[in-house]
Amino acid sequence: MARKRQQGTFEDLIDIAAMLPWWAGVFIALISYFVLHHYATAEIVQPTSVAQLGANVSSQLGKMLATFGQYLIPLASIIGAGVSAFGRHKRNALLAVVQKGSSVSILDDMSWQEFEMLVGEAFRRGGYTVTETGGGGADGGVDLVLHKDSEKFLVQCKQWKAFKVGVTTIRELYGVMAAGGATGGFVVTSGVFTQEAKAFAEGRNIDLIDGAELKEIIREVRPSTFPPEVTPHVTTAASAVQSCPNCGSPMVRRIAKQGANTGKAFWGCSNYPQCRGIVAID
Repeated sequence: MARKRQQGTFEDLIDIAAMLPWWAGVFIALISYFVLHHYATAEIVQPTSVAQLGANVSSQLGKMLATFGQYLIPLASIIGAGVSAFGRHKRNALLAVVQKGSSVSILDDMSWQEFEMLVGEAFRRGGYTVTETGGGGADGGVDLVLHKDSEKFLVQCKQWKAFKVGVTTIRELYGVMAAGGATGGFVVTSGVFTQEAKAFAEGRNIDLIDGAELKEIIREVRPSTFPPEVTPHVTTAASAVQSCPNCGSPMVRRIAKQGANTGKAFWGCSNYPQCRGIVAID
């Protein structure tokens, strides 16, 4: 089996910059150039005694590194900023495509990389700080690490076109959660989950999001570039519920996926899973 080529320092710098907002990469490029350029052009005092040779060698080495670094670090930062900007544009485009689509099958047409980007953007717009690990591959590992209110959540994405997600995947995530000290976890799939998987997730703070629910979540989180839809205001018992009785956060309409109320609509707290407040819709 061919061994994966290891990245060099320059590529690592690009990856780090790509994880930041694009403007942060540009800022780092400017600051690093001016700071390193100052050291690269500074005069080095020649030693006048043997005791000063060590300090002189260190200064020469530092100047040499600054000479190369004043160009390499800004260049890597600019390239990373471009990658970040492109990624942001692509995430927005994926979100818009799914929001406009009328079928859940649109998720199956994505590559696994696009699916992970879409899921990450949905969580990001839900108020989480999202770190894309990039190490999951087409099938395996934790794909996203979420942080919100000092709590950590792990996300595993399963973009499977033909298979149900079984209990093995849920068990693996639960083990990683325990080892990593995560508060909770999410398994997100474009398909569905087996009954065994649903049963195991119960009571373990693992939320299972299937394709239909993911599409519903994405529709609730509209991009800022989309003008809000104007709908007539209808005062009903259901629409009167606007805030969570537990924490006061806005509530969103959801459909029960399991249990005795499967298929019925209810109001769920938008701060889920931190708050699990619900209100029935009569």
